[in-house]
Amino acid sequence: MAGTTPLLEVTDLVVSYASSRGEVNAVNGVSLQVHPGEITAIVGESGSGKSTTAQAAIGLLPRNASIDAGEVRIDGGSVTGFSERQWRQLRGKRIGLIPQDPNNSLNPVKTIGESVGEGLAIHGRGDRAARRTRVIELLERVGIDNPEKRHDQYPHELSGGMKQRALIAAAVALEPELIIADEPTSALDVTVQKVILDLLDEMRAELGIGILFITHDLAVAGDRADHIVVMERGTVRESGIAASVLTDPQDAYTRQLLADAPSLTTATLAGDRRREVDGEAEPLLVVDSVTQRFGDFTAVDDVSFTVPRGTTHAIVGESGSGKTTLGRSIAAFNKPTAGSIRIGVTEITTADAKARRELRRDVQLVYQNPYSSLNPRQTIGQIIAEPLRNFSRLTRGEVNAQVNRHLDLVALDQAVADRRPAELSGGQRQRVAIARALILKPELVVLDEAVSALDVTVQAQILRLLDELQTELGLTYVFISHDLAVVRQISDTVSVMSAGRQVEYGATADVFENPESEFTRNLIDAIPGRSYRGGDLNLGL
Repeated sequence: MAGTTPLLEVTDLVVSYASSRGEVNAVNGVSLQVHPGEITAIVGESGSGKSTTAQAAIGLLPRNASIDAGEVRIDGGSVTGFSERQWRQLRGKRIGLIPQDPNNSLNPVKTIGESVGEGLAIHGRGDRAARRTRVIELLERVGIDNPEKRHDQYPHELSGGMKQRALIAAAVALEPELIIADEPTSALDVTVQKVILDLLDEMRAELGIGILFITHDLAVAGDRADHIVVMERGTVRESGIAASVLTDPQDAYTRQLLADAPSLTTATLAGDRRREVDGEAEPLLVVDSVTQRFGDFTAVDDVSFTVPRGTTHAIVGESGSGKTTLGRSIAAFNKPTAGSIRIGVTEITTADAKARRELRRDVQLVYQNPYSSLNPRQTIGQIIAEPLRNFSRLTRGEVNAQVNRHLDLVALDQAVADRRPAELSGGQRQRVAIARALILKPELVVLDEAVSALDVTVQAQILRLLDELQTELGLTYVFISHDLAVVRQISDTVSVMSAGRQVEYGATADVFENPESEFTRNLIDAIPGRSYRGGDLNLGL
């Protein structure tokens, strides 16, 4: 928007952190602008400096951080060097913040009304009754049902999507000119993500708000942003209008992000699956009418499917759909209330405790969070070797040889064996979890959201690794995910679950190209990157 004063202008920003190991440069020479009624997206992986840039723009850098050079201007006026008192006058009134994690961003001992109305109280807007009326109006405006009731509820009584809406209501309560949204949808299901992003778009258009949008997802940026800034390791690798950056990327890093984003290539991936699933092929896994109840709550309701050997079956659905409960039942951690689960010739639902323990040789589970599932006190070598210590009588030398072989298998240097989980990146830790799962030579691996916590380039590396291992070792996967773009890329067959029930089941390509249920169609429609795939990118003009 040439000729107008930017709401936010960051020029040659340099930010560093003081640490026990000395000064760490987090942001080096970053420049960007946000104009009224427009969205500028900062895209990058963890550690790229995008959140530090956003924190500097709203005066929320931690105590050990300092702005060493550059300038931040709000509506033409410099705010670099503002005191905390000056920032308090600016935040809320002229700049709103939507933080990343709604579960950690709302005070658990305050009602939703108190949290949303906090800015109004700080800036002396109206008395208690007037603020209550205003907050209820805001809750209604952001699409929260029964706002009078929600006003007096606590965060734990709301869903993740509703909590994120409440944070948006808090951010716009004082009608700011600028909103900084720091990964506001990364913890949400794809359908809830679309609703939240649609809401932000509506408010931007209606109120003329400028938005600085922080994300690791180029597909989301392509759908929503007018301008994109691509960051890596504290520096801007590329910036410009969305269409130019995404259709004609000039930097190799941007091209890599585009190549690794499954939602930007999902239209062509289904045809690239090598394996044609033969309906007559011998199944390794048979799930027959499985139901799982906990008290009077039914988590899984009469689900059936088969998985042929050497293929990948995906279980996809939103949070609370029952997919993880079903996965744990397949891995013999839950005993279903009804129905049958057979792996090879073994009926695991009727197996005794000893038989279920022995089943661990044939079925392994890889969890979502690779950090919390690895013992921080053990070395990587000890972690990978643990299943062998539990199930084999190999000598120490034989165990070490197997550990080294499996480190090679997942493309990790053998020297990693002497390190601990905290010394590894997220992608490396997930490779360790996969190596540990494979060391007993299982027939079936259940992967529960195993790539959802990873940056897109690391995610792509893990998905390629899983595909290579499946080809080399003949593995069978059950892949649990809420990300339909990833599911389309990696799976041969898919079950779509909603509220514990299987609403669709079949070959992945058939389900994606000809969905039979409205729920599946909505899930597919909510996959980000539609503008990119359809050639309808925001030109930012």
